[in-house]
Amino acid sequence: MKKTAIFPGSFDPFTKGHQDIVLRGLNLFDEIIIALGHNSQKTRYFELNSMLDHIRKAFENNPSIKVITYNELTASLAKKHNANFLLRGLRNTTDFEYENSIAEINKHLNPDLESVFLITSPDYAYIRSSIVREVHLYGGDISDYLPYAL
Repeated sequence: MKKTAIFPGSFDPFTKGHQDIVLRGLNLFDEIIIALGHNSQKTRYFELNSMLDHIRKAFENNPSIKVITYNELTASLAKKHNANFLLRGLRNTTDFEYENSIAEINKHLNPDLESVFLITSPDYAYIRSSIVREVHLYGGDISDYLPYAL
């Protein structure tokens, strides 16, 4: 049976930390679907279609990785794509508390869905999309934090 995982997020922007979770996730899953979601509580900084293109280019040589957008419950998206796993990265205990709550709701909405957490590699644990946006907003160079060129 093919093991498919959804890696959901707003990815605003998609960082080297996100890329690291996806690449390490390939050791566990046959296919990973990076799903750029619409977060009702956030206004995007980087344009969605542009980010979609950047992520696709970053993984264009890997047929086991797909990149999509979605505007629905993640648990429903997983059912549509026959994915029984959600892949998430954890930088710290604060991330765990937040992700654990989401995992419990997703499991309730889709009993076949398991959340799998990977601890962020130390080389990338300090990278947060919100900080990258702030650096970019004030004209700083963010190229060290992204797996693609803007």
